[in-house]
Amino acid sequence: MVSVTTLSAWAVTWGILLGLGLWSLVSLLPRLGRPRLVARVAPYLADISPGARELLARRTADPLPVVGMLVAPLFARGRVTLGRVLGGAETIGLRLRQSGSELSVEAFRSRQLVWGLCGLVGGLLLDLAIARGQALPPLAQLVIVALLGVAGVALRDYLLQRAARARLERISNELPTILEFLTLSLSAGEGILDAFRRVSRIGHGALAGEIAGVVAEVNTGLPLGESLTALADGLQLPALSRCVEQITGALERGTPLSEVLRAQAQDGRDEAKRELLEVAGKKEVAMLVPLVFLILPMTIVFAIFPGIFALRMGF
Repeated sequence: MVSVTTLSAWAVTWGILLGLGLWSLVSLLPRLGRPRLVARVAPYLADISPGARELLARRTADPLPVVGMLVAPLFARGRVTLGRVLGGAETIGLRLRQSGSELSVEAFRSRQLVWGLCGLVGGLLLDLAIARGQALPPLAQLVIVALLGVAGVALRDYLLQRAARARLERISNELPTILEFLTLSLSAGEGILDAFRRVSRIGHGALAGEIAGVVAEVNTGLPLGESLTALADGLQLPALSRCVEQITGALERGTPLSEVLRAQAQDGRDEAKRELLEVAGKKEVAMLVPLVFLILPMTIVFAIFPGIFALRMGF
């Protein structure tokens, strides 16, 4: 047996930390040698290939590969189990596409599993905090941990739904403006593909980014109608789907696109007005709450209080 003193224990700990730090710094150094064919081709495919973007992404150092190798199988099994329990892989894929996220369904399940584990840890900490003040039955402790774990998983799914809904709303608001800009470009004599290129180049927003993706796919050789149809199928926004159907139909029949786009822009603005009227109708009862419980009582107080004050001063 080798006796370990306090000085030796601290020396081993700081030596391990120093080794991990040096390892991380060395891993960040550029690798010498001839680049592979995949690394040379990836910059030209970054706009259309998720694999190329992943290859070009900055690689972080992994100072604990042994721990990662031990935990990775368990983590993968938990991710598969979570996917089987929750299901809805197609729905998750659709929401990821609508939110503009580049995550795959498996990556999202991994993050959802992490959120669930964080919820379980939070439940354990809450049990320990409550146990200091009063004793809890084991069943209640298990219920608290399970509820917080499920809440973590559900919260990550809710945030994805919220991000997808917000991005679809932004695209719906940008659609009439984009269509009017396309109409102006077509009226000036540009072709439909050149008009899309101009919008993708000078436009800022979610829909302009989607059009830039369509232009990149067309540049690789895909037909414009097929790219637009894939965009509409991926987002599943009714207004955009109708617009794409009209554009593809006009391209097939040779109909002038400027009139079609102008009509679609007007329809989009009319639909936005109808949605505002519907929201106002739904919020009509909610708008009465501050009127009845805030404004009206204050009006009554200001009307009655001076009279009460005058009566008191008179008597």
